[in-house]
Amino acid sequence: MTEMSPVIHVVDDDASFRTAVGHLLSACGYRISLACCAEQLLATVPDGEPACILLDVQMAGMSGPELHNRLTELGCGLPVIFITGHGDIATSVQAMKTGAEDFLTKPVTKETLIEVIERALRRYQHKREQDARVATLRSLYFRLTPREREVFALLVQGKPHKQIAFALGTSERTIKLHRHNVMQKFQVQSLAELAVSAERLGLLPFSQCS
Repeated sequence: MTEMSPVIHVVDDDASFRTAVGHLLSACGYRISLACCAEQLLATVPDGEPACILLDVQMAGMSGPELHNRLTELGCGLPVIFITGHGDIATSVQAMKTGAEDFLTKPVTKETLIEVIERALRRYQHKREQDARVATLRSLYFRLTPREREVFALLVQGKPHKQIAFALGTSERTIKLHRHNVMQKFQVQSLAELAVSAERLGLLPFSQCS
């Protein structure tokens, strides 16, 4: 089965620009979705597939930055590239602060546009892969029993079995059994790997497993 090409959502109230960019990107192999305003895009909030949004700044009704904020509130993680004929430094700085991928001023060359889109898509894909890994680790963590989670927390802090056994009021033999179960459930072979998993879950400062 052939993987579908990414979707580029072009949101701009300039019909001629919207159509021209749509034709250009379509010729480059992308799937295209055109919207003349924020409301049209919000009617079917895009997410969950390789895609990005080319977004005008000044539009009738909801502005580009306002739409970007609304998408963030809705949990849409697609990268946003602002492209406008009315750009200024203050607007571009604010857009980047709120998580925009890039800020381009019209007219923009085909080469620059494609380069920025491809970079945005690569970063989005990388983030999706990272999120998937964390989701997997989280599901493994929730398979642990309450006592195994206590042992897990102390193990990844580098505590020895004897100290863990004393802290939890049990024997070293029992701690070793819990350690075996924890490592088996996390599908790791070493405490270093377990510590990395803990760091990715946000349960351990990176400095403790670096």
